Amino acid sequence: MAKITSDELGTLPISKLLIKQAVPASIGILVMSLNVLVDSIFVGNWIGPLAIAAISVVLPVTFFVAALGMAIGVGGGSIISRALGEGNLEKAKNVFGNQITLSVVVTISMVLLGLVFKNTLIPAFGGKGEIFDYAKPFYTIVFYGVPFLALTMMCNIVIRSEGKPKYAMIALIIPSVSNLTLDYLFIYIFDWGMEGAAWATTISYTLSFAYMAFIFQTNRSELRINTSHLKLKAPILKEISSLGSVTLARQAMVSLVVLILNNILFDMGGEALVAVYAIIGRMLMFALFPVYGIAQGFVAIAGFNYGAKKYDRVKESIYTSITYACILGAVLYLGLFLFPMEIANLFLSSKEGLSANEVAINSYVLAHITEAMRWVFAATPILAIPLMGGAYFQAIGKAVPAMLLTLSRQAFFFIPLVLVLPHFYGEIGVWTSFAIGDFLATIVTFWYLRREIKRTLKEH
Repeated sequence: MAKITSDELGTLPISKLLIKQAVPASIGILVMSLNVLVDSIFVGNWIGPLAIAAISVVLPVTFFVAALGMAIGVGGGSIISRALGEGNLEKAKNVFGNQITLSVVVTISMVLLGLVFKNTLIPAFGGKGEIFDYAKPFYTIVFYGVPFLALTMMCNIVIRSEGKPKYAMIALIIPSVSNLTLDYLFIYIFDWGMEGAAWATTISYTLSFAYMAFIFQTNRSELRINTSHLKLKAPILKEISSLGSVTLARQAMVSLVVLILNNILFDMGGEALVAVYAIIGRMLMFALFPVYGIAQGFVAIAGFNYGAKKYDRVKESIYTSITYACILGAVLYLGLFLFPMEIANLFLSSKEGLSANEVAINSYVLAHITEAMRWVFAATPILAIPLMGGAYFQAIGKAVPAMLLTLSRQAFFFIPLVLVLPHFYGEIGVWTSFAIGDFLATIVTFWYLRREIKRTLKEH
């Protein structure tokens, strides 16, 4: 794939540019998602269904800390894209240096707190009963590698902001390939169980960070910094925090949703129903990879052209991104609608020697997965609209509407629905809350985005 310089973000045709930006992003997300998917399949087949539930409990906590790095990356990446569009390279370097310092300080502090309070956090996120025994060792070891994951996610977004998605793609492929290889070695060959799965994950995070550090210390990046750029500057921190808070709020909502759902589902159907959602959760991370890839490519394009005051290109990038993503979303939903049982069977162990409880959990999952998956993904064909809407406002530096639109999907709609509907409709009330919440968020975002485009870009 041809190399893209930051200047080309403002000159290449939007459709061609979006493909060049989105394809590497999608491939990177696909490989990373496949990693999570296959990792769960390995764990489910080689350890057991409770191990999948345990990972589902732990990941929201660890990913929230990693999301601090992602939030700093998104906040700074928006500034960097616009600074490069304005031709201000020194400002971009100062922003990147501040991102590095802030990421190191914040994530290490949070990891220390997470390790101190692990016996409280794991049960709070649904790690109860037998799930706790599987979750605790995985949680502890994975937390050691979370700072490396946070720095990798931050750097990944920054390199995209330069218009160089190929390196970001490779940074996501490295931990995926290494994690699956180490899973086979540590779990299947060495029989280390959950500890093996955790060490495979932690080592993979570290390798990915090492690659990103190499990229930014060579001429592959325009943002080669020195120690002076690492000094924190209040105006830069304020802008990073303002825009990054949107991403952090989004991840906080994801973690809160998992906390609420796992507790509701555990009370309703025990470990078995938590295992159903664990499989759906893995598919939520995997199935939407092309839509998220388009969103990531779109942010760099919109931010650069907004900074360069090329507003016609900004509008075109919005319409093109939403169109492509909606088409892909419809295709993805068709596959999920037709093959839910086949998907579920990939995660369930058929090995000899399963306990009676594990056999019962497998049967329960297969009996409940079809209806659950179809409802959870029902709004996939239109999900591009709320995703692109929030991404657009982040890209142009408008934190308040970005925050409100980002929170609308889960905080304003889904959480109230899932707290109410199960009291009237039981388990089906949980799954329909996803579809209703996504539909309402799409309506709100469509109206607000259309109004904002007419007001902000109408004269250009």
